[in-house]
Amino acid sequence: MYKVFVNDVPIILSTQKKVGTKYTSFPIKHVDIEKLIQDIVNKKIYYVNLYHKKEEKLLKHLKKKLKLITAAGGMVFNPKKEILFIYRKGRWDLPKGKVDKGESLEDAAIREVWEETGVENLEIKRFIDTTYHILKRNGKYKLKETYWYEMFSNYNGELVPETSEGIKKVKWKNFEKSQKALHKSYENIKLLFPSEYLIKHPKDRVS
Repeated sequence: MYKVFVNDVPIILSTQKKVGTKYTSFPIKHVDIEKLIQDIVNKKIYYVNLYHKKEEKLLKHLKKKLKLITAAGGMVFNPKKEILFIYRKGRWDLPKGKVDKGESLEDAAIREVWEETGVENLEIKRFIDTTYHILKRNGKYKLKETYWYEMFSNYNGELVPETSEGIKKVKWKNFEKSQKALHKSYENIKLLFPSEYLIKHPKDRVS
């Protein structure tokens, strides 16, 4: 199963025709993806399941329907076990960006983190996961496939937000501040974090 986000609404890709009573299911091979995305954007539909009996066909069919953008990024830790966040468009995010032609995913991830934050001495520790979301560029919907890596850096210099990319802040955040940041982040970013980072914020609890 995969989750592909339109804004913060997930489209589920699965091998099951029915995944729950809330979900409207469509065969991924035949669905009008542009209309479906528009219905989600216009809040006409909230729970969507796109299915195919063969799991390996799910992403293949989606990539045939939408132009693919490949990106890479990092969840960067420092010696204090703080995580590197960027602040853009009113949300906390992790640094990432488009992979250049002929560039490896790992090199792209390191380059993008450095460009967006100014952090140097980056070392990739492991691959975390791949996330998917749909965005609109030049009037066309596109699928962004982002490869995420856990990184480490002992850099303790100035953090420099890449303002030309709309980044307003770059911050190292400890565990508690990371939890708070995730309440002002994106659903696909939350997928990268262990469950202990995602406990409800006190303001969200019902008394």
